[in-house]
Amino acid sequence: MKKNYIILLLTTIFMVGCTNVEDAPITDKETDSQEVSTGNTNENSEKEETTTVVDEPVVEEKPTQSNEEMFSGYKLIEVDGGDLSGYREPNVVVDIGYGDREYWAFTNEYGQLVRVIAEEIILQDDRSEPVLSSGRYYSDEAKVPGVVSDVIDEGHVIADSLGGVSNAYNITPQDSTLNRHGDQAYMEKSILTAGGATNFEAIITYPNNQTQIPSSYQYTYTLMGNEIIDTFDNVNPDAINQSLGSTGSEPSDSTSSNTDGDISSVDTNGNGQVTIKEAKAAGFSMPITSDHWLYPYMDDRDGDGMVGE
Repeated sequence: MKKNYIILLLTTIFMVGCTNVEDAPITDKETDSQEVSTGNTNENSEKEETTTVVDEPVVEEKPTQSNEEMFSGYKLIEVDGGDLSGYREPNVVVDIGYGDREYWAFTNEYGQLVRVIAEEIILQDDRSEPVLSSGRYYSDEAKVPGVVSDVIDEGHVIADSLGGVSNAYNITPQDSTLNRHGDQAYMEKSILTAGGATNFEAIITYPNNQTQIPSSYQYTYTLMGNEIIDTFDNVNPDAINQSLGSTGSEPSDSTSSNTDGDISSVDTNGNGQVTIKEAKAAGFSMPITSDHWLYPYMDDRDGDGMVGE
């Protein structure tokens, strides 16, 4: 009996010892398994971060690529906004926007200013910008050849009030009346009234490659969702009115009527709108008043009930 009891006791002790030995590796395996799982999580996290870093440069390169395409064939240079020199380099592009504005001016192979573009026209802000008492950023404008005349102004393509600078890449010799009271002035006023414009483009043409005095301008821009196209010659509009028999003080005959609203004979480009130039070419004298049948098809920018006054 004693032997059997001793054998039973020894057997029990042996079995308990084996159980403890088997339990220990299991715990270690679980720990190893947790450590492996944690390592996989870190690897996934690192892969995700690498993917994010690769994507970022693609987004940043888009504006640069766009500018490269836009400036293709032109040399990008910097010119001080208040530079009074009238000289322009040929085949260059210059930022003529004051401050952080980006207004781009382009010259051709003859140094003539032929194109100005701006994605957005941002108005002058005299509260945050150093504007002179004259309402301008600079006290004078660039002396482009041709501006020394009693009837020629140093005309801004994009005015100070619209955020433009005064160097030769934003100045053209322009008829004084046109600049101060004509289509150029109306265009600037309409953008001011609207609080700015988008998709702005000016195309400037010349009678030959020897002069810096333009023969005509075409402005295209968007105001409050509406695309506007202004085309006019670099001439005195009052002189043109007189040559067409208009004194500038007598409005077109308001009794003239076209009851069916057919403007096809006047609207030469077929866009549904009648410009001052088109109306004059059709034989109408200015101004066109609000009771004239053409008035609804014209652009009364200052809202005074008259177009072409």
